[in-house]
Amino acid sequence: MPELPEVETVRRGLAPALEGARIVAADVRRPDLRFPFPDGLQNLLEGAQITALTRRAKYLLIELGNDHSDTTTTLIAHLGMSGSYRVEVEGEASVPGLFHHERSTLGTHDHLVLDVEGGAIGKARVIYNDPRRFGFVLATPTPALHEHPFLADLGPEPLGNALSAQHLALRFAGKRSPLKAALLDQKNIAGLGNIYVCEALSRARLSPKRLAQSLVTKTGAPTERLERLTSVIRDVIGEAIEAGGSSLRDHKQTDGSLGYFQHSFGVYDREHAPCPTPGCRGTIRRIVQSGRSTFYCPTCQR
Repeated sequence: MPELPEVETVRRGLAPALEGARIVAADVRRPDLRFPFPDGLQNLLEGAQITALTRRAKYLLIELGNDHSDTTTTLIAHLGMSGSYRVEVEGEASVPGLFHHERSTLGTHDHLVLDVEGGAIGKARVIYNDPRRFGFVLATPTPALHEHPFLADLGPEPLGNALSAQHLALRFAGKRSPLKAALLDQKNIAGLGNIYVCEALSRARLSPKRLAQSLVTKTGAPTERLERLTSVIRDVIGEAIEAGGSSLRDHKQTDGSLGYFQHSFGVYDREHAPCPTPGCRGTIRRIVQSGRSTFYCPTCQR
């Protein structure tokens, strides 16, 4: 499932077409995806101006303004397992974002089509494609956005000022869950997923099996290990965003070039490979935690 860097890459790729644009036509081609589309979605979309395109955790947030109302509506969009957006401009198409699994461009899986104009690139067609239909698009009044059940309990963003070792110490104190599980808990940090947790733990030299509470002192303060982990999380997510997400195969960025962040992966999907930590002679191992693959070096990650 796409993680924060992938969704942020999609947001940046869509921004030239959508930010400030007006939706001149909308084609809703089925009644539902993972959840039913909002009632009257086509009428909501047509004629609306996209006043903001942002992201929270793994959700795209599309704010819609309307000349007939002072109240704005925000769409909450999730890519699910196989969702992607395709931008077509004068017959040329691009798929913003880099993903672990190849994204479909088959028209039979195009479920939502928007014709827009007035954005940075002028007239464009933006198409949501999702073969497995695990993605979704929901709508909520913008003033109530952060009270929405999908957003209300999210933790701080990995790159935001709110994420600190002190915050994690409060969340980890007394927690006997494995460290990896604690990092994947969206109430602790918003947007972290399996790939980047594995990478962060490798760089911080921390075992994914270590108890979360072991990074907190008896007085509730963060240990040096937790301070280091917090810094590493920022670095890993920041690098992934700049690289355009986790291009593990041959997936192309918006400009058609290939992404190469896979060459920076130290442990993810590298079972039996030598540990990348300088001076370590260990080998990357794969284990399963809560049904997900974990890649780590048992020699240097303690």
